[in-house]
Amino acid sequence: MNNILPLRERKTDYIYIGFFLLNLLYITYIVDLEQLVIKNPSDFTYPLWPLPFLIDMVHWWGSNFDPLQWLRPVWWKATIWLDVILFGPYYALAVYAFIKGKEWIRIPTFIVMSILFTNVFIICSEEIFGPTPAKNLPLVLFANAPWALFPVFLIWKMWKNEHPFAR
Repeated sequence: MNNILPLRERKTDYIYIGFFLLNLLYITYIVDLEQLVIKNPSDFTYPLWPLPFLIDMVHWWGSNFDPLQWLRPVWWKATIWLDVILFGPYYALAVYAFIKGKEWIRIPTFIVMSILFTNVFIICSEEIFGPTPAKNLPLVLFANAPWALFPVFLIWKMWKNEHPFAR
């Protein structure tokens, strides 16, 4: 049995838990879910969820900065479905595992973070080189940076130590 460090001694894990919570509580089931619930952001009726002011925030970002979010091509929606079906449950499990120091999260982290990095790489490539580039590329890349960097950091954390929560 490994000597699991208490969370208070794993300071960087607070940052990862914050990332997981941001994604679970805002990105996945508000920002991303909106793009599945509303087919056409130019012509829609507000659904029960996400709430209207949250939808308005998502639409403001898409219409002002991120045309992919506004246009919602099929490949884009496929990445959103992955977020809702795969990443959301992972984030919930990861919050628990990181708080409690559960090592079973290692392999799912390799898998999910690899997919997340790949999705963000493809999205950013489209934002830069695609037919509908971002209106403010530096801002959009900056906004997407955590979803490119956190997977790298998390994979590194899990790779460098077979027991990432232990002494």
